[in-house]
Amino acid sequence: MEDWDGIRTALAVARAGTVSGAAAALGVHHATVIRHIDALEDRLGARLFQRHPRGYTLTDAGRLLEQSATAADARFAQLAAQIAGAAQRIEGALTVTALPGLTQRIMPALSALLAAHPALRLNYTTDARLFRLETGEAHVAIRAGARPSAPDYVVQPFGQTQVRLYASPQYLARHGPADDLAGHLFVLPGEEGSGAPFMRWIEANLIQPETALISNDSSALLQAIRQGLGIGFLEIDQAEGLIEITSREEWISPLWLVTHVDLHRTPKVQAALAALKGEPLTD
Repeated sequence: MEDWDGIRTALAVARAGTVSGAAAALGVHHATVIRHIDALEDRLGARLFQRHPRGYTLTDAGRLLEQSATAADARFAQLAAQIAGAAQRIEGALTVTALPGLTQRIMPALSALLAAHPALRLNYTTDARLFRLETGEAHVAIRAGARPSAPDYVVQPFGQTQVRLYASPQYLARHGPADDLAGHLFVLPGEEGSGAPFMRWIEANLIQPETALISNDSSALLQAIRQGLGIGFLEIDQAEGLIEITSREEWISPLWLVTHVDLHRTPKVQAALAALKGEPLTD
């Protein structure tokens, strides 16, 4: 509110009865009190106080302002207490974002978190794009690759991810062994996956890979590999029933738990981090 400083000052003067008393209560210079009162009266076009040697006395307009300001001040104090209390409770919306291939790894931890804190409402998003924590797009992000370097991010190591190249039994039955990858059909992510270590390896070792499917939908990629459309890259825990073609050390990526410094210490973010790191959950 544009005039809230002036209204707070007027309320302090009404309560103290003097400029010096209001200045002491507000922790400001008495000249600031006088300036606020004069500016507020000019804006309202009414005298709020009668000035006299013993102090300031409310006019009829001043009493109207005092009643409204007292109610507003009490409501604000109540609101502040509610906000402070809510900030200490583990409840409300919690947004966690991760790479699609990590869901099976982290969902048990998130399920345990919700069981321990049923007032939480989880929004779990899998996307290759980088969510902007500074604008509130997510509370916790799990990222792969180079350590995030944004100055307002709190970054903690979270193990690593390693994809391997897999094929379905039916694909290999139709197309033969994949000892030589040239000539085999690939199922690959779209542009958003171009920075992944395995995609850089593909570009360096297979000038023009034959593709059966390119998709930004991780579920579509998984199903295409399972249905035998081509060979593709998956996390180990996604590959049940598939045959591993090869794995390489350079396909390993470090994982990071990332939060914003302004939210890092809030109870619900700390609870989420504890769950993801396998620490005991407390009320």
